[in-house]
Amino acid sequence: MKYSLTAADIAVSTADSAADVDIVDVVGNKSDTTAGTSLVALLKQIIATKPIIVSRTAANLPATAQTAYFTVTGRVLVTNIVGEVTTVIQAQACNIDLWSNPTVGADVALCAVADINADAVGTLYTITGTLADAIVPTTSGAVKSQANAVIVTAGTIDLKTSATNTGATKWTLHYIPLDASSTVVTA
Repeated sequence: MKYSLTAADIAVSTADSAADVDIVDVVGNKSDTTAGTSLVALLKQIIATKPIIVSRTAANLPATAQTAYFTVTGRVLVTNIVGEVTTVIQAQACNIDLWSNPTVGADVALCAVADINADAVGTLYTITGTLADAIVPTTSGAVKSQANAVIVTAGTIDLKTSATNTGATKWTLHYIPLDASSTVVTA
């Protein structure tokens, strides 16, 4: 059977067309929104839920301070945050935790504290996503990924230390924007 293309077969569909009469309606238009049902709209939905990764290079620990590590614009869903010791932590008591420091409203601890006294290079830190749970340190080379995502609003995500210890860490954050213009960058 021979098929002949018609002008409708090769025409450009209108944005968010719901007609689904021709193949161009099913494939969609590059300006289709994620609310549509075309293949283009469905691909945009998939891409919109893929976490974006932001990495902060290694830096010395804050000296008994709460220091901005990431800057948040808009609202984001933090799906994973992982720290790694890059220079051994000094052998003295020092608690760390992560904080959401919003532009509007009060600071919120993203986790409870954990002692990092003498943590070795390669030690990993993460959170569970349950705000009352302590930050999770491990030296085993593997750590459970964040179980619960956390919504964070515009402001900063900070690392807080309870003492002035030598040592350095690097951090990686995975997030999904909840608003079209939402972003996270290193502070």
